[in-house]
Amino acid sequence: MTAVRKAGVVGAGTMGQGICEMLAFNGLEVYMVEQDQTRLDHAISMIEQSLDKQMERWALTSAEKKLVMNRIHPMEQLSDLAECELVIETITEDLDSKLDIFKQLDQICAPQVILASNTSTLSLTELASVTNHPERVIGMHFVYPVSKTDLVEIVRGLKTSDETFEQTKHFVEDTIHKKGVMVFESPGFVTTRLICLFINEALHVLEEGVASADDIDSAMRIGYSFQHGPFEMADRFGLDAVLAALERMFREYGELKYRPSFILKKMVRGGQLGVKSGAGFFSYDKDGGRV
Repeated sequence: MTAVRKAGVVGAGTMGQGICEMLAFNGLEVYMVEQDQTRLDHAISMIEQSLDKQMERWALTSAEKKLVMNRIHPMEQLSDLAECELVIETITEDLDSKLDIFKQLDQICAPQVILASNTSTLSLTELASVTNHPERVIGMHFVYPVSKTDLVEIVRGLKTSDETFEQTKHFVEDTIHKKGVMVFESPGFVTTRLICLFINEALHVLEEGVASADDIDSAMRIGYSFQHGPFEMADRFGLDAVLAALERMFREYGELKYRPSFILKKMVRGGQLGVKSGAGFFSYDKDGGRV
């Protein structure tokens, strides 16, 4: 496989920013597409903030930061991705919007270009169905935080070819130096399915008044070596994203264990979405640090 040097990323939200930063850090030219200049400016400033934090910890030099930033090219049009050798879609988990993106990318990108989605719950087979080359559509599900988590779920749709899978695995393991695990399409794949159940069960424990959110988090963090407890984890994923994933899996599997907790629904309705809104189960500053 020819090495990927130019990669496109569609969507510059939290996950998109992390993916762009990680790709640029690994030496790729990254073409980042968002709907308008305001969102692009916000994404660039967030990536810069993330790199500044690494400089504060002596994990990065100012010259390295400059190199990374110079490799990220903000774009407003999907057509600007025509020269890319791989494109990763990472917009919000809305099926119709994603279908529209894939339909357009299929027209813009050459037939050999891999079209990947960072979806955590949607069907790759369905996303591929609107393209003329469903064999080149695959899932590359990164786990938050992208730069620190060395795992990518490589998800095969019904028509994903062996060649597409092999090329994607080579890209994941040799170009961006992460561990790729092969997953056959199933709602929630492996990571989302298991972690959402973990978070949902913690919510039921909280609802029942067994322990406080802080104590539940401490129990799992200290007792079982989790980096974050279930509530801080949910805050960092975004409570709206956790709710959407649970609702989709509840619809797909029809099992009560996936039915979202009432507390979760209430908090999302109240706009308490976690880190991105400054408050969820805990409070956060603008840099995402616990207050």
